[in-house]
Amino acid sequence: MRVTVSRKAHFNAAHRLYRKDWSDQKNDAVFGKCNNPSFHGHNYDMIVSVTGEIDQETGYVVDVKILKDLIKSEIEDAFDHKNLNLDVPEFQDLNPTAENIVIVIFNKLRPHLDANLDLEVTLYETPRNFVTYSDK
Repeated sequence: MRVTVSRKAHFNAAHRLYRKDWSDQKNDAVFGKCNNPSFHGHNYDMIVSVTGEIDQETGYVVDVKILKDLIKSEIEDAFDHKNLNLDVPEFQDLNPTAENIVIVIFNKLRPHLDANLDLEVTLYETPRNFVTYSDK
């Protein structure tokens, strides 16, 4: 039996959507107000889900305390109250769209989980706009 364990987390961050190799006019046309040179922010929510077999000894798929600490150290400490474009190395040359942010989050978490566990990350940029990335 495979069971999914999920943890919800939150961080606040600013970003600007633009491409350095495009003109200001093209950036404005594609990214609109998200291209604000002074940046803009979001209150991001995310759900990190781990799916796997229940360990017969512990009764856990994954210890939620370990998952909580992993999310804090790898994501919240790295992203919370940061400017993604300026303060987070992964976005120095990567446009911090919701799609790219969720993949970066996934890639920061994946190495810390057993290979036999599936990982899925859902990132809410707003209550109505969200993206999901997984290795399922």
